[in-house]
Amino acid sequence: MTAFILVSGVFTGPHVWDEAATHLASAGAEVHAVALSGLGGARPSAGAEIGLETHIADVLAVIDSVGQEAGGDVVLVGHDYGIHPVVGAADRRAGSVARIVYLDSGLPQDGVPALAAVPDQGVREEVLRAAGGGTPGAALAPPARDAWQLWGSTADVPGSALDRLTALASPHPLGTLLQPLRLTGAAAEVPMSGVLCTGNGASIAMVQARVNVGDPGLRALAVPRVTFLELSTGHWPMLSDPTALAVTLLKAAAGEGQPLTPVDATKPPPHLLPFLLDVPELPRERTDNIDLYLPSGPGGPRPAVVFVHGGPVPAEARPTPRDWPVLTGYARYAAGHGVVGVTLDHRLHAVTDYERAATDVADAVERVRADPRVDPDRVALWFFSGSGPLTADWMAKPPGWLRCLAADYPIMAPLPNWGRLDSRFHPSDAVARAGSLPLVLVRAGLETADIAVTVEEFLTAARRCGADIEVIDVPNGHHAFETIDRTDESRDAVHRAMGSVLRHLTA
Repeated sequence: MTAFILVSGVFTGPHVWDEAATHLASAGAEVHAVALSGLGGARPSAGAEIGLETHIADVLAVIDSVGQEAGGDVVLVGHDYGIHPVVGAADRRAGSVARIVYLDSGLPQDGVPALAAVPDQGVREEVLRAAGGGTPGAALAPPARDAWQLWGSTADVPGSALDRLTALASPHPLGTLLQPLRLTGAAAEVPMSGVLCTGNGASIAMVQARVNVGDPGLRALAVPRVTFLELSTGHWPMLSDPTALAVTLLKAAAGEGQPLTPVDATKPPPHLLPFLLDVPELPRERTDNIDLYLPSGPGGPRPAVVFVHGGPVPAEARPTPRDWPVLTGYARYAAGHGVVGVTLDHRLHAVTDYERAATDVADAVERVRADPRVDPDRVALWFFSGSGPLTADWMAKPPGWLRCLAADYPIMAPLPNWGRLDSRFHPSDAVARAGSLPLVLVRAGLETADIAVTVEEFLTAARRCGADIEVIDVPNGHHAFETIDRTDESRDAVHRAMGSVLRHLTA
């Protein structure tokens, strides 16, 4: 008999699993929801410190009590923060664990505290401030009913379930978030499954894309013992759809799911396929993090288009984005039509990096404008995918030299699993100040639902304030359609978008 050991996340206790546990038990499984110390389990004495090791010990106690009866078929399930004590316990009892299930959680690493996985920067700062007070046994207060969203999407969670979640929430011991996880690597070969909640901004396609671009942690998971499954829920499937969660956990325990595709050294991944248009093979000039593609022939200074890659892109990705064929292709296309094409690398390596990425882009633009071969009063900026939030700076206070702002399949608001993003990076708010700045937005008709929502919110705001916006639709196009959908429709969209940008540059 499979024994599921369920470990919940911040502020929560065994109660969150009640309905899912009932469904698992009715399918013949043994179910144990762990009561972590201070979170439904033992209450600490006044001033006592509860750390991550305390919670690991809580999980170990359950493994030891049921492992022998289950014949070794123990499946550990960690949701949110709960994956940290789960992985720590699996490291210490690798021989007793049949599978680890990561339920809409991060990938804990040796030496890294759980705080690093908290998506919201404001919450992280609050934890550090509280810890700085030096109060033994300090805890983070649970969120109010309308603030659970900071810890992940509450989409489709019934109001009554959200009320109960709030009423039963416990202060979360700070030590469990700050104590580094210590792993020996003993559980490295234990089979694992990732259950991704698409309504919270995660998907197998997104994970695969990060494998393709070189994320070393995820590349290590592209092996048969690791599978992935999706749930079309927010971050709290045990509350929004416990039946579907139980079915999915049973599939995970059986080893079902989709493995990641390892990178094939003999074939380029999608983002390194040749550009979908024939463009002139122009030489580049490289200075620091900027590449210039200059038009052939005499003349100048010339207008410029700066192409801003999306992300987050792992810092280890090679080649770096400015050498990706889609960006070099756009830059050469622009240069072939008489304007300077510019690609650059910026440091958007995580969703917490927007401020420094914005600084990198602004600095690169000023260096491009200072080049004597560039007309400093005729520049366009073209953003892709996850660089969408960076457009807000340029719409909020558009400089006179910015002749056009374009965006391909952009993410125009933080996804649910990002936490709060500084208000500076909210394009839907900034567009009201864009004035007469021409905007060109290329929309993928088969965009993922969570990204499509951000685009529609932005377009609604743009139309409400009368912004000068042109939408170019690619009805059968996916996110990154230039690499995924090598069709006449995609080629036509690239031609139309470039034509619009060039018209604004030369008007």
